[in-house]
Amino acid sequence: MCGICGELRFDRAAPDGEALRRMTARLSRRGPDHEGAYQDGPLAFGHRRLAIIDLSAHADQPMLDEALNLALVFNGTIYNYRELRDELLEMGYTFFSEGDSEVILKAYHAWGANCVKRFYGMFAFAIWDRRDQSLFLARDRLGIKPLYYTLDSARLRFASTLQALLAGDGVSKRLDPVALHHHFTLHSVVPAPHTILQAVKKLPQAHTVHFAVSGEVTLHRYWQLDA
Repeated sequence: MCGICGELRFDRAAPDGEALRRMTARLSRRGPDHEGAYQDGPLAFGHRRLAIIDLSAHADQPMLDEALNLALVFNGTIYNYRELRDELLEMGYTFFSEGDSEVILKAYHAWGANCVKRFYGMFAFAIWDRRDQSLFLARDRLGIKPLYYTLDSARLRFASTLQALLAGDGVSKRLDPVALHHHFTLHSVVPAPHTILQAVKKLPQAHTVHFAVSGEVTLHRYWQLDA
């Protein structure tokens, strides 16, 4: 279990570094092994790591691939990462780590947004494309790993927990009446995209969302359970 968070500014202002530090600190219980931060122009990432697969510093996050111009924060496990790694090696990619995080980066470069269709596991991750200044968020098919976000005309913020988002301040505490109805009628379950707060949403399971630095948002469902 790791913790991820980040901020993307649509007004080209610098992210609030102090807010990101508070958000990252609030995720400390999810990742005691390493704390990392990354900033590139309008984008900033924070990460708390629980080291499980590749225990070396090569797998620390945020993970940056200079050659591909991609940066990643990731929470979860990709069960078939070894098979995907072998396929990517055959395609000519090289690796500097042994875990599943770097496989996500290479897979995104190789297959774009469709890479999530190849992942079997539980995951929530964000990839920053430095070349086209865009952010890609994804969540696993069943929504096992959480991913919350708040969005307005000036910025996007996301985090693994609602508490981490609130630690960054600037989030309205106005309650969502639809979420309250779900909470009291579905035994405390609030289905995505709702949360108990109107200003905060959950990325639904089996969905990706792409944010351009211009503010354009594209939500996509990549998988559906056959009835």
